[in-house]
Amino acid sequence: MSQENVEIVRLLQPGADVDLVALFRDDDAAGDLAKMFASFFHPDCECVLHYPGTEPVIYRGLEGTRTVWRDWLAPWASYRSNIEDLIDAGDRVVVLVRDYGRREPGVPEVAMIAAAVWTVRERKIARADFYTSRVEALEAVGLAE
Repeated sequence: MSQENVEIVRLLQPGADVDLVALFRDDDAAGDLAKMFASFFHPDCECVLHYPGTEPVIYRGLEGTRTVWRDWLAPWASYRSNIEDLIDAGDRVVVLVRDYGRREPGVPEVAMIAAAVWTVRERKIARADFYTSRVEALEAVGLAE
């Protein structure tokens, strides 16, 4: 079952050249995104942002899942994500990413190393925890880097 979880999470990851800002701001794509969220996420799913030194910020439900992405992408002119590894952790999958973003068009991209822990229940995403630290993400699933 856990390899199946890895594949479910892999399907949700955008290609390395997909501009997530353009995707989430595209009114024509809004219906497709809503269908994708309903297909891949539990209606009561949680998305949690873990920022250093603060309490986690929790978004709930399908609308919360869409909102977390819109909130995260709001300050960016462009944003893309490159998967470096997917780690099978049973009912959870750790996704190690290198993200690239521009705050303004024409300026150089900044790169960020991050991770997420996706929890799968009944072949759907029940929870997604996003970390700015890979160490914290790996510790969350009982793995040491």
